[in-house]
Amino acid sequence: MQIEGTAAVVTGGASGLGAAVVHFLAEKGAKVAVLDVALSETKRSKVADALALECDVASGEAVERALTSAAERHGPARVVVNCAGIGLTGRILGREHIHSLELFRKVVEVNLVGTFNVLRLAAAKMAQLDSKEDGERGVIVNTVSAAAYEGQIGQAAYASSKGGVAALTLPAARELASFGIRVVGIAPGPFLTAMVLASPPEVQENLASMVPFPRRLGHPAEFAALVGHICENRMINGEVIRLDGAIRMPPRNRNTSSKTKSEEM
Repeated sequence: MQIEGTAAVVTGGASGLGAAVVHFLAEKGAKVAVLDVALSETKRSKVADALALECDVASGEAVERALTSAAERHGPARVVVNCAGIGLTGRILGREHIHSLELFRKVVEVNLVGTFNVLRLAAAKMAQLDSKEDGERGVIVNTVSAAAYEGQIGQAAYASSKGGVAALTLPAARELASFGIRVVGIAPGPFLTAMVLASPPEVQENLASMVPFPRRLGHPAEFAALVGHICENRMINGEVIRLDGAIRMPPRNRNTSSKTKSEEM
């Protein structure tokens, strides 16, 4: 998929990994629309070169409206990147309480249901477009997480939601192949997002020390660069690509509680 001149939609694009994707695609000449919940003036200023639309990704009506508004401005999207997500944590059996069922539902609703909601509605619009080289009509990139494979203590809800996104990748790619639409997942490890940068230095150092190579936290621009390569390489399809420096997360992080986690982990 050629990026230049192509309409793109990025959910959760006002911060973190999503913001890096927005800037990367815009610099490559894409016409980008950002779908994000509760867009403050500060968030809007970070995506000044993109169309900013407030949207709850778990709402079918809200996503339908946002995709329609984006198409009216930029044309139908051929590139969709799902970065919207939350990273709420909690132990199944805490010292004074058991895991909140509402918290579990909320995390799954945003991370898994929201991803599927955007995927299904975006794919329906892509399927109506003229095909390009190799019959391609579009590509959808979903954000998974290393937690989908090595969820830590306190990440039952988060790991479940991201595991669902990982499992969604292949059946969605197989089904949408007949329409010329690719589906790919990226599973990042610890990255330098606002949540990680807000944690104590010793926590950041601990996370970085667990990465075999390079022994540091990931840069959001590296995530965005992989999104760009996926867009341009049509043979990448139905796969979840780990982007984590070969880290395999332990049951818990040293020098940190289960509440100190990146939403992109």
